[in-house]
Amino acid sequence: MSTETAPAAEPVSAPPPAGWEEARSRVYAVGLAAALPAVSRPLAETDGHTLAEPLATRTDLPAFPTSSVDGWAVRGDGPWRPVGRVLAGGIPAPLADDGTTVEIATGAMVPEGATAVLRVEESRRTPEGLVDGTPRPAPEWREPGEEAYAGEELVPAGTPVDPAVIGLAASCGHDRLLVRRQPRAALLVFGDELLTAGPPGAGRVRDALGPAVPAWLRRYGCLVRPSDVVGPVADTLPAHVAALRAALGTADLVCTTGGTMHGPVDHLHPALEALGADYVVNTVAVRPGFPMLLARLADADGRVRFVAGLPGNPQSAIVALVSLVAPLLAGLAGRPMPVLPHVTLAEPVRGRGAYTHLALVRVDRAAGTAQPVRHVGSAMLRGLAGADGFAVIRPGTSGEPGDRVPVVPLPLLPGERAW
Repeated sequence: MSTETAPAAEPVSAPPPAGWEEARSRVYAVGLAAALPAVSRPLAETDGHTLAEPLATRTDLPAFPTSSVDGWAVRGDGPWRPVGRVLAGGIPAPLADDGTTVEIATGAMVPEGATAVLRVEESRRTPEGLVDGTPRPAPEWREPGEEAYAGEELVPAGTPVDPAVIGLAASCGHDRLLVRRQPRAALLVFGDELLTAGPPGAGRVRDALGPAVPAWLRRYGCLVRPSDVVGPVADTLPAHVAALRAALGTADLVCTTGGTMHGPVDHLHPALEALGADYVVNTVAVRPGFPMLLARLADADGRVRFVAGLPGNPQSAIVALVSLVAPLLAGLAGRPMPVLPHVTLAEPVRGRGAYTHLALVRVDRAAGTAQPVRHVGSAMLRGLAGADGFAVIRPGTSGEPGDRVPVVPLPLLPGERAW
């Protein structure tokens, strides 16, 4: 492990620590201001993206009157003389005469002139071969525009695309969607004392964030390739600057792990200063998760990129991820600021004085309650593996059984929804 020390001077542009809610709002705003460009994608490639424009239907839905049952499309009073059959996908001839009928399949176009559809199970054939029965009073077909009219906005811009949205878009006649480009993310693991294989020992710990953080980022909708994960990076300032510069060449967001303090081998702050970065947030009044940061770099051509400094302790790093990276990515995707669900505490959760406490909890979805989990130290991951999210205990408060509190859900797979 290298022992090169970082410069003693503090970064000149570092803002003061921010409150947790203020930090979330601040990073969301800068993300939204730098929202990624819109791209056209085939429907099959849009899952997990975000709509860049409202989804509107190209025709009435349905586009023509369609039978909602198998049966007989009839004209006038019965009994009726069969004159044909119409199946889904066909265009029937008009029913021109009273007392006539055509056999019709569910989803088929109702012929012009039809006055009712008689369900097949409620019909009978007379000895003369006619169709008889009593149609129900309510029409047994779907009228054009019953679901939507041509040009009607069905889903607003900023909506995450999931299988339901994809199916709706197809039913509207779309072959492609205009969506926000997926953010490209990279991860730099700082700390050349870390092990990348085998069990920890002899004073060295296993890197848990290098394998885990890219998976979390993908659940937030990022594109992370194996080559985008680099480390451990040597504990020298030149190595940090070089690794950041290389990652920022292709990534919209670079996450780093460790090095967010000002210790003798913590080089992140000097590296950001060398690259001309500006702090959006530099430390947040939240526990666990100290210290975390988000910095912004802007090229002369207007391209904006971000560096999220995650603490080296694993659970603290995930707190930083849900606190800063999640709202930033929502802004970059043009999505609304994430709205936190609320749950009822089943057990007490202690406060952290002047700091926001993000407490790992398991949620009982049926009861709508949250129960704290064990093994939640900053360096621990056991509690995280059994949790659904973080209960938010605001500064100056503690959580008591029966209290309704916000919960920050852990990121889910694209298309999944929290409780």
